[in-house]
Amino acid sequence: MSDQEAPLRNGVEHKIFEVLPFVDDDYGGVIVEMKTPMDTKNFVAALRDSFEQWRLQGKKGVWLNLPLSHVNLVEPAVKEGFRYHHAEPTYLMLVYWIPEAESTIPLNASHRVRVGAVVLNHNKEEEKYGSLCGSGIWKIPTGVVDEGEEIFAAAIREVKEETGIDTEFLEILAFCQTHESFFAKSDLFFVCLLRPTSFDIQKQDLEIEAAQVNGCGSRTLPLNLSHTRTISSKIFTTFAQ
Repeated sequence: MSDQEAPLRNGVEHKIFEVLPFVDDDYGGVIVEMKTPMDTKNFVAALRDSFEQWRLQGKKGVWLNLPLSHVNLVEPAVKEGFRYHHAEPTYLMLVYWIPEAESTIPLNASHRVRVGAVVLNHNKEEEKYGSLCGSGIWKIPTGVVDEGEEIFAAAIREVKEETGIDTEFLEILAFCQTHESFFAKSDLFFVCLLRPTSFDIQKQDLEIEAAQVNGCGSRTLPLNLSHTRTISSKIFTTFAQ
């Protein structure tokens, strides 16, 4: 990192560092993405000089993206006033609010999204339930929606992973919201209705002890609102507590 001629500040020589690499965000703040290795001493000096420039420019929030290769900068950043915002497998995001007014930096994601799948064949039989290993409890295929994945696609994927059955999405039967379900995060759970397009059950050995077609009893229930409400009620009793 290059530096400029060192002026005097309060009678003391002050070395001017390059401002940390950043781009403007859409809300009057900056996003700093550290890509070049830097020792902690030079990082702190450059960070303080950057703060001076950003204050003069009226910047607000500072987003500091530290990849795993820059883990040495986490502690000095926190000591300079940054706080954790969120983490992903390859980076840690820290934030700092420059103005004296209350921070408007949004909180980290508040919810995770899960799906459950009810698969009905042409006989209106509930298809391919799974038995959790060692529990004796029968369940529908469920799972967490992946990043960037559509809800209907997640339901189809979970059925395929747990039972080996190919399906097509019909509709969302119902959904519910619960709180403090996963590391203090809220949970949105969508129950999807699917139709099977293949019928060869191949259960997932890691999680599922058995999989089979579950008939609706001695009478065949029509696929109508009353039926879907009954299914949804049973599902939420089991999974949404």
